[in-house]
Amino acid sequence: MRQAMVAGNWKMNGSRASVKELVDGINAGLGGVNAEVVVCPPFVYIPYVVGATSESAINVGAQSMCDQDSGAFTGEVSGPMLKDIGCDYVIIGHSERRAMYGE
Repeated sequence: MRQAMVAGNWKMNGSRASVKELVDGINAGLGGVNAEVVVCPPFVYIPYVVGATSESAINVGAQSMCDQDSGAFTGEVSGPMLKDIGCDYVIIGHSERRAMYGE
């Protein structure tokens, strides 16, 4: 049987202090959770969250990524880049990105 997964992101919200508070709260509430837990912070907070979860059962992902591994794609982030900084997951196919950006 497959293990359940609970994943969440917080869109383009937060500050370093609020990210710390959220991650600390998730860590504190993990006892007895029988599911894989994944958090997907905004790109700028990924390295911080990777460090803050290094000794916990929380996995880290990204909220989006480019379909190219490298190249002249200003502002984009590739899968290999995300893997390099500690992400194991990416959420793709957000409804607002389809509606607002035609993705």
